[in-house]
Amino acid sequence: MLPRHILVASLGNPSPAYRNTLHSAGHTLLSALQTYLGSPPFAKSRPHANGLLSSSNKNLTFWQSPTLMNVSGPAVATAWKVFLRELPNEERPRAKLVVVHDELEIPLGKIKVKSGGSAKGHNGLKSCVSSLGGMQFMRIGVGIGRPESRESRDVAAYVLRKMTAVELQKVEDVVGEVVDALVKMGDELKSRAIASNLQHIIQATHTQTRPHGKQA
Repeated sequence: MLPRHILVASLGNPSPAYRNTLHSAGHTLLSALQTYLGSPPFAKSRPHANGLLSSSNKNLTFWQSPTLMNVSGPAVATAWKVFLRELPNEERPRAKLVVVHDELEIPLGKIKVKSGGSAKGHNGLKSCVSSLGGMQFMRIGVGIGRPESRESRDVAAYVLRKMTAVELQKVEDVVGEVVDALVKMGDELKSRAIASNLQHIIQATHTQTRPHGKQA
C-alpha cells in the first residue's frame, strides 16, 4: 500500500508580536510537536505562502501559517497545493491535511480531533473552509478555555493575551496526545508507514525528558 503523506498546518497570529498568545496555541503546540519528534527546525518557505516549514522528507510535514488568524485560508490553500504538487502523482490522492487550532469551547490543555463539521464561529477555520472549496480536512483543536464574560470585547482581549508559564506548559504537555492521535489516524487510514514511523519515534523518546517546544 502506498504511504499516506500528511501536512499538519497550524493557525494563529504572526510572531513575534503574538507568539504564545492563547489564540496562537495552535502554533505553540505545533512547535512543541516539531521539537518532540526531532523534526528539522522551522524555516520560511516562499513557495508555501511564506509560512514556516519543517519537513523531514518522510510522511509528516509541519507548516505554520504566516497570516493573521482570520485570513488564514488562502495561505493554507496555497501550502496544501504546493505540498500536493511535490508528491508523486500516485501518492496525491491519499494525502491528508490536518489543521491545528485553538478552541475556546475546550478546557485548557485538552484536545479534540474531528473531521470536517462546522467551524462554530472560529474565523480561522471559516477562512480555511472557504479557501479549500469545501474540502474535508482533519482538525485538532487545542483547548484554551473561555473567559467568564461572553462579551466579544472581553473574549478578544482574552485570546490575544500571552499565556502564563502554567498555561504554556499545559498546552505543550498535550503533544503526546497529538502524536497518539496522528498514530491512530494512520491506523484508521491503514497508513502503516506513518504509524510505524511515529511509534519508532515515541519509543526512542520515551525515556527522555520532553523538551519544551518554542514557536519558530
